[in-house]
Amino acid sequence: MRIFQSFSSAETKKLGYSLARKIPRLRPRRNAIIVALAGELGSGKTTFIQGFFRGLGIRKRATSPTFIIIRRFALCRKKFANLYHIDAYRAGNPKEILKLDLAEIFIDPKNIVIIEWADKIRKIIPKDAIWIEFQHVMKKNERIIVLKKGV
Repeated sequence: MRIFQSFSSAETKKLGYSLARKIPRLRPRRNAIIVALAGELGSGKTTFIQGFFRGLGIRKRATSPTFIIIRRFALCRKKFANLYHIDAYRAGNPKEILKLDLAEIFIDPKNIVIIEWADKIRKIIPKDAIWIEFQHVMKKNERIIVLKKGV
């Protein structure tokens, strides 16, 4: 477990960027790399993802796919072909989200999957996911970000 403190949205984006840059160097896996984000509304998840996108070379603006639930982005990497951005905020039941072929996305080692509100679908997220928890601190822009699995 690693704990980070962020004092601005720029620092939160930088942390997302840094994590994304490390992912292509991870050892080969049999399944997708899954980054599961948890934390209350406004705690920095989408800001983190904006930096994560930049770290993977995605120039499109990261916005939460709250109403469409999932977005796919093509990656120009040797190891990875796709980034899937999932927002589980509106997921009433984890089984509902499985209807979006999530199981197939999770098993493809050419995929990177980043999930906002992952705690809502915890039951269907693979055990080897990288969990990151975002917490508000008393000061306006300060956040505590806890990385639960090493990268």
